[in-house]
Amino acid sequence: MKSSAESNADVGDKANDAIRVNGEDLRVKVVGEGGNLGLTQLGRIEFDRKGGPEGEGGKINTDAIDNSAGVDTSDHEVNIKILLNALVADGDMTVKQRNKILAAMTDEVGQLVLRNNYAQNVALANAVAQDRPRCSTPTSASCAAWAATATWTGPWSSCPTTARSVNC
Repeated sequence: MKSSAESNADVGDKANDAIRVNGEDLRVKVVGEGGNLGLTQLGRIEFDRKGGPEGEGGKINTDAIDNSAGVDTSDHEVNIKILLNALVADGDMTVKQRNKILAAMTDEVGQLVLRNNYAQNVALANAVAQDRPRCSTPTSASCAAWAATATWTGPWSSCPTTARSVNC
């Protein structure tokens, strides 16, 4: 997904040019990205502002949230491999043993990642549910404070124009 202001060449993923859509053209309530770089930042913003069933905006997270499971999985994998590779380097474990342990840990790592992602979404939902200031103008003090934190999650119409979050 890209924005209508972007060309397929801007995206730089020629293999998917034929199936790429604009954010404003999606008529779904929610978009979640399961892979890396499937959605441009401008496409996310456009969907948030103009997509959805009624063309009044849809729900979408930033890429940092949508891709957090992949990052979390990589972190677990890298840290486990660092530990096990040190054992292999010291001669306390063979590469074959290391690989067997890594394979045996797959389900447990997956469960840890899913638990982390669930907790992140609960925290986000709680933050959205909390009372927060609404903007009277895009330059009001409360909007400036929210923009500075880059965590604005209110509706686009009340979002400051200076917000850095793509989830405005």
